[in-house]
Amino acid sequence: MPGQVHKHHRIARVLADEIRSGVHSDGSRLPGEHALTQRFGVSRTTLRQALHVLGEQGLISTHAGIGSFVTFDGTPLDSRLGWTQALAGQSTELTTEVLRFETVTDPGLAGELGLESAAFIALDRVRRLADGQGVSLEHSKVPAVGELARLPEQGLDGGSLNKALIAAGRVTDSGEGLVSVRGIDAAEAAVLHRSPGESFLHLAQVYRAADGTVVEQVSSLLDPARFQLRLHSGRGGHL
Repeated sequence: MPGQVHKHHRIARVLADEIRSGVHSDGSRLPGEHALTQRFGVSRTTLRQALHVLGEQGLISTHAGIGSFVTFDGTPLDSRLGWTQALAGQSTELTTEVLRFETVTDPGLAGELGLESAAFIALDRVRRLADGQGVSLEHSKVPAVGELARLPEQGLDGGSLNKALIAAGRVTDSGEGLVSVRGIDAAEAAVLHRSPGESFLHLAQVYRAADGTVVEQVSSLLDPARFQLRLHSGRGGHL
């Protein structure tokens, strides 16, 4: 039923954008099933499929499942919002320094992701505490397609790469990642104002649109004293 699949993914994307933009705040309830089926003009089955997608993305809790999420100082973060927005509500004062924002060519990554073009928009950022010590180093690469190819010249609205992606119609539908622990090298230590060899969490992620195309590839180094990866399992509660 391709029509049904298209409908429930469309609904999920609309609700996901509303949740991420604050229309439905964290902990609040979404409108009931009847209200949502009336709003979107779909059956309860289609709506429940859309809610299942949101649950798999970790945006709501309505079903049995297993997931993981990153926390900063014990507070959950949704990295799909971009670190700037995800960390905005934290009491710890953090500053963001852009290290690089330019178009690059990376044939190796293009081959790994199955992309025809090796052109990417590269955005490297470091997050620092008030004393200048770095707690995260993020390397983002976005396929330089369509209007996104002009991002370095246009700049980012409010420093948010996520907003620019959504504005260009590149909405994340799914993601996959790998977490490891490794010592930072001398160059990374210099940027983070840390000591070479210090252990950091390494989080490598690929985000994809509903059609399977790559939206963004991100490699992050996170201070394990401030960031953790938590696993969650169980039967969900309320919307």
